Amino acid sequence: MWQSNSSCYWGRFPCTHFIPRSVFKLILVNSTSFFSKPNAKTELVKLPLFPPTDTNLSMRFGSLSCPNSNVGASRCHREKTCGRRNQGLRKLKVFMYDLPPEFHFGLLGWKGNKNQTWPSVDSHSRIPSYPGGLNLQHSVEYWLTLDLLASNNPKVGTAVRVQNSSQADIVFVPFFSSLSYNRHSKLHGKEKVSVNKMLQTKLVRFLMARDEWKRFGGKDHLIVAHHPNSMLYARKKLGSAMFVLADFGRYPVEIANLGKDIIAPYKHVVRTIPIGESAQFDQRPILMHFQGAIYRKDGGAIRQELYYLLKDEKDVHFTFGTYRGNGIRKAAQGMASSKFCLNIAGDTPSSNRLFDAIASRCVPVIISDEIELPFEDVLDYSEFCVFVRASDAVRKGYPSQPSDAVAMVWEAVLRKTSSVQFKRHRKNRFARSEALLKRV
Repeated sequence: MWQSNSSCYWGRFPCTHFIPRSVFKLILVNSTSFFSKPNAKTELVKLPLFPPTDTNLSMRFGSLSCPNSNVGASRCHREKTCGRRNQGLRKLKVFMYDLPPEFHFGLLGWKGNKNQTWPSVDSHSRIPSYPGGLNLQHSVEYWLTLDLLASNNPKVGTAVRVQNSSQADIVFVPFFSSLSYNRHSKLHGKEKVSVNKMLQTKLVRFLMARDEWKRFGGKDHLIVAHHPNSMLYARKKLGSAMFVLADFGRYPVEIANLGKDIIAPYKHVVRTIPIGESAQFDQRPILMHFQGAIYRKDGGAIRQELYYLLKDEKDVHFTFGTYRGNGIRKAAQGMASSKFCLNIAGDTPSSNRLFDAIASRCVPVIISDEIELPFEDVLDYSEFCVFVRASDAVRKGYPSQPSDAVAMVWEAVLRKTSSVQFKRHRKNRFARSEALLKRV
């Protein structure tokens, strides 16, 4: 199904321009930098990206493939990890509740026959499509559910649905909470309670009455709440469960934390650029790109500071933008023409902008100290992203394909107890920029 050939272009970095010296002096890149060696062989690293904006189920999430190069110990480890994951990892056994359609595909307008809970996955034409636009960025709930519905079909996959909860590693709750928030959080007509709040109330009541929940107090349950405002009314009561989230920006630590929860990637909304259509790194005319809301609150205030520092810099595109109208198309064109794409904290630490950049083969520059990244226990983001601390940035001067995003979410659930590599990669985030800072 969804298989997009998205990859991050690793070209030869220039010896002169990287980020305007007046702003980011700490990451001047030259031929001796940590990022690239002049004679290093170009690599294409495929990343876990959510499906392109059309809903043709003959394609699915992008795959993550291991590079052939064995440069560096971290890269060697990643290759070995990928090999083990693809060859010897046992399938995750998942029990999925048969919740009524109003919690999932009914939210997409699907109506089955009498007593029919799920749409048929035997024919793509019978599967209701997930809404487009910005709704797509939180569609992980849809793809995980479809993956389980199709898990008994012959395929290469990571999770398999079991019918007996006592045989399961995890219990999956198929509630499209992000779609519920996006489409049904407002009152209509004479409603006193929104559909979104009503569904959460019913879900809590359902789970609390189940023997599966009572058995371990919900600790073996998996709930997708990818939109930062989803599950707002139920998250406290269901906080013992494992959540699939975009970040922890709007959660207290006792409800959501790295110890028990999974960070899943956003689905990118710009078109994935095929390798043959991608401009070479040195041929891209824009040095740095950012298009989005500039005036944000809380941690997003950094955007305004950077705007005033960067707006007059040569070869920098830093403007207000929206996804309405032709906003997505304009953002896609801008990223595809840029060497570096800024991923700056907004109202929440994360956004789909990081994954749009990767789909556009634009090197992400992450300025968000509190960001949580998906699959960081197996991916070292410092190999293909640039991390800059906010304080330094403003200094003047469905069936799964092997290792796709769906599979990686299931794998993250399976290996949750493994945290050694995760901590190592997090510690390594700013190693390069700090080393360069010492030289300044």
